[in-house]
Amino acid sequence: MKLAIHWKILIGMILGLGFGFLMKNLEQKGIVIDWIKPFGTIFINLLKMIAVPLIVVSLIVGISDLKDISKLSKLGGRTIVLYLCTTITAVTIGLVLANLIQPGKYINESSRKSLLENFASDAAQKIELAETAKSKGPLQPLVDIVPDNFFNALTDNAAMLQVILFVILIGIGLILIEEEKAKPVVDFFKGMNDVILKIIDLIMIAAPIGVFALMASLIVEIQDFSTLNALVIYALTVVFGLSLMVFVLYPTLLIVFAKYSPIKFFRAIAPAQLLAFSTSSSAATLPVTMECVIEHVGVDEEVASFVLPLGATVNMDGTSLYQSVAAVFIAQALGIELDIQTQLMIIVTATLASIGSAAVPSAGMVMLVIVLGQAGIPEAGLALIFAIDRPLDMCRTVVNVTSDAIASTIVAKSVGKLNVVNEV
Repeated sequence: MKLAIHWKILIGMILGLGFGFLMKNLEQKGIVIDWIKPFGTIFINLLKMIAVPLIVVSLIVGISDLKDISKLSKLGGRTIVLYLCTTITAVTIGLVLANLIQPGKYINESSRKSLLENFASDAAQKIELAETAKSKGPLQPLVDIVPDNFFNALTDNAAMLQVILFVILIGIGLILIEEEKAKPVVDFFKGMNDVILKIIDLIMIAAPIGVFALMASLIVEIQDFSTLNALVIYALTVVFGLSLMVFVLYPTLLIVFAKYSPIKFFRAIAPAQLLAFSTSSSAATLPVTMECVIEHVGVDEEVASFVLPLGATVNMDGTSLYQSVAAVFIAQALGIELDIQTQLMIIVTATLASIGSAAVPSAGMVMLVIVLGQAGIPEAGLALIFAIDRPLDMCRTVVNVTSDAIASTIVAKSVGKLNVVNEV
């Protein structure tokens, strides 16, 4: 019997965890770092390599197929509103849980000092990056969206918003010119789209091996499990909030707005979720997310090609929830009281920061510094959560990817572009 790809990925993940624990206990970390981790790096690079071409081609095809500017504005408006609503909900859930559970109260003085000392240098690097971003002024994000050189933007996965803006303009241009003149260009990109999807199929053959390598290297690189014990309550708070998003909010949205079976949906996007967990990158997972949503969920390619690339860049529910919990956790750990006004501003700042986060591993940590600065929380407190950031990054990326898929399904239903296989 032939195993489905998501089962192969899951098996690779479990074997990688086991192998990593074994090598760590045998004190053979070097073997994993030198001979196993490179295969994981190669796999992530393959996915990142295809991400930008996929966004360019799929967005042009998706927008040009709309045939009408009014359809584009309707699709774009609904997508942005939905993304903003889920992000604000995520931040609010994070704040409520952090205030109810108060994870920062569980850190004792010795653990606090140990974490601050061990990760002070890492925190300093993130603070420096965030300070650079803040020094450019409040409207700099708007300036950054417009590329001065499109080809430079194509070479940087962190500049996807620039790529998306230019590609949307190309798509609009194809809609506005005569159809007979646009047809050769559209046909070319449709052919390229088919080629890229086939390349993705080839890359996915290596997914179980890549995931095995990523998991094994993650385990051997965790420095000190004893320090993680002090952060268990914080981690559980974040994971509980993420679970509420995945198992309560998203299924409710699916049933109410898309009339779609959550069980059928989650079975369809399982490969994308598992890949998101292992790569910690929405951008790297995007090719597989698109394949799952179009072929297995039933979202029309026209909708998926617009909603998903945009979501991989601006829709970060998991990241925004994590930022709100982390901000309150650090404040509690350092004995700082946050009033209602400050926490309301955290909602605004975390929402905007999540939109600006690059769809790559640990980008949320950089944006968290901006959230902390706005709330008056010492950025050095970032060192408290560094030890456990990578596993939580994996979890929140699953939520980010799931949210994108949910949004594409709801938007497709609202415009009559959802080929539902199993309605509820």
